[in-house]
Amino acid sequence: MKPENGEHPWGDIGQLILLFCFIIVWAGDSFFLRVSTFASDYLPLSIRLLLTAFAMIIAVYLAKAGHGVASEHRPPGVVSTGAFRYVRHPLYLASLLFYFGLAVSTACLFCFALLVGIFFFYDYMARYEEKLLQLKYGMEYVHYKKKTGKWLPRPKPTTTNTQGGR
Repeated sequence: MKPENGEHPWGDIGQLILLFCFIIVWAGDSFFLRVSTFASDYLPLSIRLLLTAFAMIIAVYLAKAGHGVASEHRPPGVVSTGAFRYVRHPLYLASLLFYFGLAVSTACLFCFALLVGIFFFYDYMARYEEKLLQLKYGMEYVHYKKKTGKWLPRPKPTTTNTQGGR
C-alpha cells in the first residue's frame, strides 16, 4: 500500500479504533465500574475541570487551525502557518489533548494507561509521515523540523545585542 496523501495507510482506521476503545474504557470505568477512578477522591473536581477545559480549549484551537491549513487551498511547499508554526502535528496533538482532557475529568487511571499507548500510535504515524515529507520537500522540511517542535512548541531563540550597548 503506497499512501497517496502522505498519511499512514492504516492511520484513519487506527484512530477510529483507538477512539472507540478509549470512549468505551472512559465511559465504562468513569460512570459504571469506577475501578480506576479512585484518584478523583484526592483531586478536587474544580482542578480536574480546569485542566480539562484548558486541554480542550487548546485541542479545539489546534484542530481548527490545523484543519483550516491542511484542508483549504494549501500553498505548495512545507506548511508552517497557523498551528503548524507551533508544532509539526497539531491535529494529532489535538486528539491527544482531547483524550487527556477526558481522562483528567474523571481521573480515570485506565484511560491514562490507554493514553500512553495512543501516544505511541500517534508518534509512530508522525514519524512515518515525517519520513515521507522529508523525501518530498528535502531540506525545506529539515529546516522546518529544526525550528518547530514535534509535540511541544520550541522556545524562540533569544537574540543578543552584539553592538556593545551604550
